[in-house]
Amino acid sequence: MPGERLSVVVTTYNNADTIGACLASVAFADDIVVLDSGSTDDTRDIAERAGARVHVQPFAGYSAQKQAAIDLAAHRWVLLLDSDESVPAEAAARIRDALVAPDVAGFELLRREWVFWRWQPDRARLNHYVRLFDREHARMSGHEVHESVVVDGPVQRLAAILDHYGERDIEGRVDKANRYSSLQVRDRHTREPNALRLRMVVYPTVAFARYYFLRGHWRGGWAGFIAARVHAFYAFLKYAKLYERRISRGGGKQRAVEAERLDD
Repeated sequence: MPGERLSVVVTTYNNADTIGACLASVAFADDIVVLDSGSTDDTRDIAERAGARVHVQPFAGYSAQKQAAIDLAAHRWVLLLDSDESVPAEAAARIRDALVAPDVAGFELLRREWVFWRWQPDRARLNHYVRLFDREHARMSGHEVHESVVVDGPVQRLAAILDHYGERDIEGRVDKANRYSSLQVRDRHTREPNALRLRMVVYPTVAFARYYFLRGHWRGGWAGFIAARVHAFYAFLKYAKLYERRISRGGGKQRAVEAERLDD
């Protein structure tokens, strides 16, 4: 039985090392759209050779850029991917089956992570995201970072696992933590200084425990331990940058006096 026609949508910027594998994994789709932010490497050439419709637009922010790419899709049903993700054959088959007669507005897909030099342990918890959806009933959330698809209608979990290669080394993961924590500060209201200081002290330990123990990355050896430490550092940076913004409001003498008082 024929199913819904599918558009795959990918946003890119200098992803020549991963875009080929990403697009090859979705060759089953009826339409492939790549929205590039102005790559200076071979990203666009690789995408065109893979048969994608390639468009170029200056980067508008993670959420807005993905929404612009979704708007370019030729079909109602969209599979939204990052350029460092790929769809294994088993997941592709389940996606095709789900589109035969969908009775929901969207599907959550699972994702396993490449952690520095190995895949996350089989028994570690997989993240899940809405990635397959009817675009007439969905939109991007608008967040500066950790953007998500918001669906107006029922959503079902699909037993399909995407592969995410992400940052290949510690330096890249730390750089991302620094960049994303700065973006998250824009999305958050500043709190009272006492609350921010408490969170700086306490929350990194909580974040480490959640990632390492509750999500099961302790099974991943040193790769899991290092990833948990970077995750805790990311949690610290979010509140440290909020604290910095909070005490930096105003100017000159008033700011210096307030900072001295808060640090007593």
